[in-house]
Amino acid sequence: MSFTHIPFAEGEAPLDWLAFAGALAAGHSLPRAEVADTFLYRGKDTLLSRAAWIDGMGQLVKTATIFPGNADRNEPTINGAVTLYSDHDGSLSALVDFHLVTKWKTAGDSLLGALRLASPDSREVLIVGAGTVAASLIEAFSAGFPEAKIRLWNRTLSKAEDLAAAYPGTQTAPDLEPAVRAADIIVTATMTTQPVIKGAWLRPGQHLNMIGAYRPDMREADDEALRRADIYCDSFETTLDHIGEFKIPLAEGTIRRSDVLADFYALDRFPAHDPARITLFKNGGGAHLDLMTAHHILAKWQSQAG
Repeated sequence: MSFTHIPFAEGEAPLDWLAFAGALAAGHSLPRAEVADTFLYRGKDTLLSRAAWIDGMGQLVKTATIFPGNADRNEPTINGAVTLYSDHDGSLSALVDFHLVTKWKTAGDSLLGALRLASPDSREVLIVGAGTVAASLIEAFSAGFPEAKIRLWNRTLSKAEDLAAAYPGTQTAPDLEPAVRAADIIVTATMTTQPVIKGAWLRPGQHLNMIGAYRPDMREADDEALRRADIYCDSFETTLDHIGEFKIPLAEGTIRRSDVLADFYALDRFPAHDPARITLFKNGGGAHLDLMTAHHILAKWQSQAG
């Protein structure tokens, strides 16, 4: 059996953030993906397996292990494997580096949401968190909003300073509330279970873009933020009933399902930026996005090789 193995550095070389955001948008013009997720837990550790099938694109299985304690040992908190299968005959098409797919899927997902909802004239992007995802967000949002200044906030300021030092021009923010109030785009990538973003800090015209919460007990924004904002997400299937960001306020009656106005399968319902409105986007991920990402990486790899 012949298949392609795509390692991280070689697979990333031909990629471009804006082109990739366009590929994600185009992927949602195909038939809606069938997706299935399984979650297993041991304390704070998670084993997540996601599968997707998009008619016309193929199938993918991605398994991720999420061990938050690894950060204390300076080891990656997320590991795993990605397998891509042919839509024609189900044969193995590619083994694509897990971290490459995860990096581009996660940051590209949020970038697409921001490109559709945030002001194209945004001048300040605040990234909340200073882990691996934050690094990819610096790259993605610098490409998507080249005139914007990037600031980092993290509970441990030294980690934000270390990350900022690796990306010249990036600055740190010592205090969260004034940083949120000043930003045009706020992107959250934390491991918190308690909201760190308060709706009282938000102002009309801002775009809040949330990544971190992925478990039923995790939230990054409080109820007031949800009540004040126009809410969007990448996928109803992977966010509404699985992630605490929506699952908890839905169960408590803070919001209704109809308050989440559209997902990426209805990109035409993502409105142009309105300076009078606050927009909120939840990046919940999903294997269909991994499939679109891996497919794009394979296509770029093949075009470069050919």
